[in-house]
Amino acid sequence: MDALAGLLDGPRARGAFLLRMVMEPPWSVRIEDQAPLSLMCVTEGQTWISSDAGDEVLLRPGDVAIARGPGGYTTGGDLRTEPLALIGPGGTCHTLRGEPLETSMALGVRSWGNDPDGSSVMLVGTYQMKGEVSARLLDALPPLVHLTADEWNCPLMPVLDDEISRDEPGQSVVLDRILDLMLIAVLRAWFSRPDAKAPAWYVAMGDPVVGRALRLLQDDPAHPWTVASLAAKCGVSRAQLARRFHELVGEPPMGYLTTWRLDLAADLLRESDATIEAVARKVGYSGSFALSAAFKRVRGVSPMAHRANSVLP
Repeated sequence: MDALAGLLDGPRARGAFLLRMVMEPPWSVRIEDQAPLSLMCVTEGQTWISSDAGDEVLLRPGDVAIARGPGGYTTGGDLRTEPLALIGPGGTCHTLRGEPLETSMALGVRSWGNDPDGSSVMLVGTYQMKGEVSARLLDALPPLVHLTADEWNCPLMPVLDDEISRDEPGQSVVLDRILDLMLIAVLRAWFSRPDAKAPAWYVAMGDPVVGRALRLLQDDPAHPWTVASLAAKCGVSRAQLARRFHELVGEPPMGYLTTWRLDLAADLLRESDATIEAVARKVGYSGSFALSAAFKRVRGVSPMAHRANSVLP
């Protein structure tokens, strides 16, 4: 499992909120849905996006942006028009005065806007659940990621544009998978940029020694790893691995493994009904007591409390 696979290995898009937004200027929409991540791409016209963190980008046809939540952002034909709609959690939509807009601005299946022939068209895909395994990567993203059409050049945008307004059996699953693939394409292009400030562990994947160590830990977290056994697999001494791993990743190999195991456990607790004992053994702990002790020490809550508190935003 590599870094990008780890992003979506846990709760991949499931019933993601997808929308084709068709607008005619002047227009502006305020987004406060608290979603962990939204992907937006423009197919016609142009759209401004302004995040609460102060970032502003202009999207033209073929451009894509990722807004990292839970902070809000505003999108519109310009940055001066007062928002005509406020999007809240779960895709709820109303005016700034609280008047509902879901029906009045509906333009068909997964289509919404102020004019069916509007000159600005944007496709929006929103993940509604934050997965613990992806937290390392999501935390490394700025509030707003922007790639021009030349920088990512993904053939999936026309596919999403074609599929988003269809209403066929299994359509939501098809759209979820397209959204996943588009997100991976965007992140791959983003982290290849020299100015992207990718997280240390992501960059370390390219190191012949530390990269192999990271993949071994990620691929088989249940193995009883020690620094010595990991070093042997990587063909270096224990001291060499420990020093280089800390230099590139910023923490010791066993510290990284602990965090990885607990991230996996958190996902399993949220996404399955497996017992704590079964989860513990799957991620490399001897039993429920050992997992509970580590989970509470690192995360501040017990596995049972984490499961009980895991709800959609």
